[in-house]
Amino acid sequence: MVHFVGAGPGAPDLITLRGKKLLQEADVVIYAGSLVNPVLLGFCREESRILNSAEMTLEQVIDAVKAAEREEKTTVRLHTGDPSVFGAVREQMDLLREAGIPFDVTPGVSSFCGAAAAAEAEYTLPGVSQTVILTRMAGRTPVPERESIASLARHGSAMVIFLSAGMLEKLQEALLEGAYTERTPAALVYKATWPEEKIAYCPLGKLAETGAAQGISRTALILVGDFLGDGYERSRLYDPSFATGFREASI
Repeated sequence: MVHFVGAGPGAPDLITLRGKKLLQEADVVIYAGSLVNPVLLGFCREESRILNSAEMTLEQVIDAVKAAEREEKTTVRLHTGDPSVFGAVREQMDLLREAGIPFDVTPGVSSFCGAAAAAEAEYTLPGVSQTVILTRMAGRTPVPERESIASLARHGSAMVIFLSAGMLEKLQEALLEGAYTERTPAALVYKATWPEEKIAYCPLGKLAETGAAQGISRTALILVGDFLGDGYERSRLYDPSFATGFREASI
């Protein structure tokens, strides 16, 4: 049996209770290299076999799983954040299906949630943005043209950009081709929830400059949008003049 487990954004106490229990019981753990806080590996049993997938190809990962299956051992495939967001899990699951190896998925707290917590921000502010775009800049790995940064930026919604901290100049230029302006609030969140977490706020027009000044060029999320600003409308859900199925309007 293989358990895909989301490790959470970094802090070891942000892994789910289920994820921690699976780590404690696993015979084999294949973890996503430096993206996973090594403290989490301390939950594993001393006799567990621990492999770093950063040093492995997809085929080597699957071969390690197959070897564990032949020995009737349980494997945890430990991914950073939540496995469904830039986790490269679909290709693994398809190969496991082909091999007849059962698996399940335990979700985790994504780093985009950790970044919002660190920034004390809400992505979906009434009157500002009701849409969150999770994306990445095209680099060595391409993205579909319809999902280019410039194309998505036309929405002007809350945007969280992964895997792009090393391309801030190009990213800034692409974002400014959309609905954002040089004054649109932005933030660089380095290693959200880790002990070395760092947050740098800036207007979008200063994004690349701020990243260079702060020495942030990897392992960071870029948050962009007016949700980082001061203006928004009060939520109707808790407005005394707004009736719900659980409460009458009181004004």
